[in-house]
Amino acid sequence: MVPFGGWDMPLAYPWGTVAEHRACREHAVAFDVSHLGTVRVEGPAAFDHLQRSLSNDLRRISAGRAQYTHLLGEDGSVLDDIIVWWVDDERFDVMPNASNTSRVVAAIGGEDVTAERAIIAIQGPQARERLATVSPAAAAVHRFAVAPFEWEGVSCLVAGTGYTGEDGVECAIPPDAAEPFWSAVVAAGVTPAGLGARDTLRLEAGLPLHGHELGPGITPLQAGLGWVVGWDKAEFTGRAALEEEKVAGPSRRIRGLVAEGRQPLRDGAEVQSNGQVVGIVTSGNFSPMRQRGIGLALIGADAQLLEGDAVTVVQRGRELPANLVRPPLWPIREEE
Repeated sequence: MVPFGGWDMPLAYPWGTVAEHRACREHAVAFDVSHLGTVRVEGPAAFDHLQRSLSNDLRRISAGRAQYTHLLGEDGSVLDDIIVWWVDDERFDVMPNASNTSRVVAAIGGEDVTAERAIIAIQGPQARERLATVSPAAAAVHRFAVAPFEWEGVSCLVAGTGYTGEDGVECAIPPDAAEPFWSAVVAAGVTPAGLGARDTLRLEAGLPLHGHELGPGITPLQAGLGWVVGWDKAEFTGRAALEEEKVAGPSRRIRGLVAEGRQPLRDGAEVQSNGQVVGIVTSGNFSPMRQRGIGLALIGADAQLLEGDAVTVVQRGRELPANLVRPPLWPIREEE
C-alpha cells in the first residue's frame, strides 16, 4: 500500500505487477480506482457551462455517453485530463485525476461527490464475460456509454471506459456495497491489480498521464491529442493559444520509444540523436509484453525525426539505444 493523491492505494498484490499486467492483457483484472474524483455538475445550464469550461465538444455525444476532454489554462496547457459521464439530460459526472479534484471544482463549480461512491474498473479481453456472472447489466454497457444498473438492490452506475488499452468497464458503487461487489468480481475469476500494473498497462497503450505527458506547458497538440479540442464550438478557455499553436505547428510532440534491451526507460532521461539532445522521456518502464524498455518522450519538431529512427536514451550515465515508434506501444504495429 502506498499514499497516492491523498489515498492509500495498492501498488501491487502478492503475485506482483508483471503477473497483474499479463492478467489484464490475457483475461481480466479489477482495479480499485476510487481515488479518481467525481464532480457533479447539474441543472439546465450544466451543458452550456461545461462547453465553455472544457476543451472537447459535448455536441459530439449525448446523454448516456462518456467523453474524454481537457481542462485547459489560458496558455492552452492541460491543467487536467478528464472523463465526463453524461448521466442524464441535466447531470454530468466529471471525473478528474485524484490530486486535481479541488482544482476542477474551482474551475467549473459543481459538487465534489467523490466520497459518495467507489470506482471499480474491470479490464481485459474477458472482463465483460466474467463480470456478466456478477451483473449482466454492467457487463452489457457499450464502449464509452454510461448506464445505471442495480446490484443486490443497490443503485450503481457503469461506463464503458478504462485506462489499459483493453476492453472493459468502470463501475461506480455506493461505499457500503463496494467491498461485497469487489469480492463478487474477484470470485468470478477477475484478478486484483494495483497501481503498478495500471501504469505499465497505460504506458504500453500510449495513454498520457497527468504530470508526465500532460501538465504545465504541455498542450493537447503537443501531446498528439488535437482530437480532444472542439474547434467547431464557441469560445472555451485556452482556445486562442491553441489556435496560434495550430497555425505555427507544435514545437514538440509526444513520441513513443522502444529500447533495444530490457533496461526500463525512466522519465527525465535525455533523448539524443547524433549526439544532440532532442527531447526528454516523460514516462518510462519495462514492458511485460514486449520484454523491452519502453517510454513516451517529448521530442522537438526541429529534430525532424520519423517513426523508426534510432535515438539514444541517456540515463544514469548509460546510453541505451532505442527507436521512435508511433503509440500505442502494444500491440506491436505491423510497420515496426
